[in-house]
Amino acid sequence: FLEKVNNHPRACLLYDPSHFVLQCLDYLTYIDHYHERIKMFHVKDAEFNPTGKQGVYGGYQSWIDRAGRFRSLGDGQVDFKGIFSKLAAYDFKGWAVMEWECAIKHPEDGAKEGSVFIKDHIIRVTEKAFDDFASTGNNEKFNRNILGLD
Repeated sequence: FLEKVNNHPRACLLYDPSHFVLQCLDYLTYIDHYHERIKMFHVKDAEFNPTGKQGVYGGYQSWIDRAGRFRSLGDGQVDFKGIFSKLAAYDFKGWAVMEWECAIKHPEDGAKEGSVFIKDHIIRVTEKAFDDFASTGNNEKFNRNILGLD
């Protein structure tokens, strides 16, 4: 696709890991490949529980009986800690927006819990390295003195 649009900068992505779960795709590695194109993140959960009779392409079951179904945030199989960590590491500047669909939970409960879930998973990126507290500069005389070498 990018080749066909000459890598146009407006050819961007809405990232939705729930659909990756239902297709059995690696949604974390996808971020590594396309993080520069991801401008919006649908924070949406899903689960995939295949059986001997039902898989990815399985049946015309109701949503509650499907092997692959959407769930409320935190109730499915999406690794949100991994996603939010990767997006933070790539300095994601886009939106994290809940798209709620669940075969089980009431929508008002899902919305109430979902807003807190997103707030609790957003990572505030540090401005400095974790070990920067040890950076006191390089003072050879001071260092020799505290080591008893003077």
